[in-house]
Formats: sequence, C-alpha cells, structure tokens
Amino acid sequence: MKIRLVPALLILLVIVVTVRLGFWQRDRAHQKEALEARITQFENAPAQPVSAAPVELKDIEFHHVKARGSFVADKVVYLDNRPYNDQPGFYVVMPFKLADGGYVLVNRGWLPRNMNNRETIAPYTTPQGEIEIEGIARADASRAFELGQGGSAEHQLIRQNLDTAAYAAETGLPLQSFVIQQLSDDGDQLVRDWPAPTNGVERNYGYMFQWWGMAAAALVFGLYAARRAAKKEHAPGV
Repeated sequence: MKIRLVPALLILLVIVVTVRLGFWQRDRAHQKEALEARITQFENAPAQPVSAAPVELKDIEFHHVKARGSFVADKVVYLDNRPYNDQPGFYVVMPFKLADGGYVLVNRGWLPRNMNNRETIAPYTTPQGEIEIEGIARADASRAFELGQGGSAEHQLIRQNLDTAAYAAETGLPLQSFVIQQLSDDGDQLVRDWPAPTNGVERNYGYMFQWWGMAAAALVFGLYAARRAAKKEHAPGV
C-alpha cells in the first residue's frame, strides 16, 4: 500500500499539535490546583503585619496580611471595566500610609458605575485617621484587557490598569511591591466579593479533552483514509 506523504504528514502534524495542546491545558489546570492549595494554606495562617520595610512580591503574594495606617484619599485611582454580577463598575484603589512609614496600595473594593454619567463616581466613604485593615497580598490590583496604554495614562482618575512601580514613580510614594486586596469591612459601602485567582480549572480540563478528542478524530480519519486508499489500490481493474 502506498502512503501519500503530504496528507500523512498533515494528519500527523494535527495529532502532534492537538495532543500537545491537551497536555498544556492539563498542566495549566494542575498549576491552578497547586495555587489554590497554596492560597488556602496562606489564608488559614495568621495575618502577617505589613511595615515600611520593603518586601519582595515572591515572599508575600497570596499571604494573609494586616496593616495599620491611614488612607491617602486624594491619590485614589478608579479601575474601569470591572463588572460584578453583570453590572459595570470600578475598583477603588488607594494608597495606604503605614503607621511606621512607607506606603502600600490597597484595592478597597468594587463600586457600581453611575449609568447616567460614566465619569461620575458613586458615593462611598473613606475612614478618617488611623485604622487597621486586613487582606490578601496580590501582585496587582487586577488587570483588564486594553489596547495600548488605553486608560492607564498617568494622572488620570479613571484608568484601565495600574502598574504599582509606575504609580510609585508617578506619585513619589515609596510603595511596597504588592497590593493589598482588602477583606476587612470598614463600613465604606464597597463590595469585596473578590473573584478567585484560580477560576477556570474546569474550563482547562474541558479544553484538554477537546484537544485530545480532535487528536483522536484526526487519527481515526487518517486510518479511515488509508484503508479506503488500500481498498481502491487492490480493487479489480485498478
């Protein structure tokens, strides 16, 4: 039986690529499961105090933390396009001046958009004076897709994303390398129903089976095509 080289190579390529993509999705799911176990371990541990001493992100990310100080309300930034329960809104991100010096950015929570005027911020309160907050240390205040710089330009009150290092340079504040995703409630009318960072594990497994299903389909098609070609080759009069 003669095997046509080009079709055979194409089918083999499809099988190799789809099998590899299936393993990639499986690895992504395993990474998220490992991260979820790590986050659960940190959340159940005592809250680590945040001070002015710089802390590297890798040593603090996802840890339960607490900080004492006061909010710097005049340097607030609103992160746009952050829906909650299908309702458009903002994340309220504000520097927090630590009691012993230094600053850390705090994602205080979610605020609904004023549907009549997108530039108008719905009312909320900011605690005055020194308070203590608790939360989870995160790499950033959440990221949303944007084309180019979009709403992240400096000195804008409403932005699409906020880079901690860039904001530190913009404001001159000695910020920590991480952002506190606030959990404690201080009666400010903000929503703190945070999305889990490990969302989508089931979707990864679903994609894994889809890719492997495509690989199996390509294999079956290749065997079927080869069998038809063999029958045609050995048919009388051929």
